[in-house]
Amino acid sequence: MKEFLLEACVDSLASAEAAKQGGADRLELCTGLVIGGLTPGLSFFRQVKKRTGLRVHVLIRPRFGDFCYSADEFEGMKEDIQAFVQAGADGIVTGFLRPDGHLDFERMRQVRELCGTCHFTLHRAFDVCVEPFRALREAKEIGVDTILTSGQKDSALDGADLLHDLVQAAEGKVDILVGSGVQAKNLAELASRTGAKSFHLSAKKEKDSAMAYRKTDVHMGLPMMSEYTIFETDAQEIAAARRILEQLSGNQL
Repeated sequence: MKEFLLEACVDSLASAEAAKQGGADRLELCTGLVIGGLTPGLSFFRQVKKRTGLRVHVLIRPRFGDFCYSADEFEGMKEDIQAFVQAGADGIVTGFLRPDGHLDFERMRQVRELCGTCHFTLHRAFDVCVEPFRALREAKEIGVDTILTSGQKDSALDGADLLHDLVQAAEGKVDILVGSGVQAKNLAELASRTGAKSFHLSAKKEKDSAMAYRKTDVHMGLPMMSEYTIFETDAQEIAAARRILEQLSGNQL
């Protein structure tokens, strides 16, 4: 019987270390998590890998927005994938859609080849594709290892019915990694309703900036967000999620 897996999505070294402290099995590494995550730097990856010793899957996403990339963007993404694979990444997390909303089969196939023996996760581009079961079939054919999905809803709880059907349709050939709104307090319900064994969360908490002087009328990015609020992974929330999964695992023995 497959064991439960807990993946933490992190965009800082502090968050990576907190995830390890809390008992995460694996990290998805990115930057800019507040906008859904972007490709991290190689030096950041090496630092996290060295300091945590955990399996690290690297997000490849060059910009905010949709997953229909230009030819130039795709070339850059392929270079990033090759660089991270050579640097020792345990997995690559990315995804590509065509303008019609279907999976970009050819680009996904090329990335599968570039990954080699690296784990390949199709990220939440899956959640905005037009036909999820067709995309699942194609992912199987390509050789995708994992699909990160909320069941095509803003939260995994809202998408639980589709997640259940995807787990069944995957037939164990692709791991359905449940993400978006996953917390310790809803893990048991998600596991029960979906039948999934793998869960993805950021476990974010707010941390106040160390800045004493603050110019609050100037925004560098999103105007609705303070430049003096930092989000970091909460080790206690990760630990609480870990305990829930251990309890669920014990109940299956």
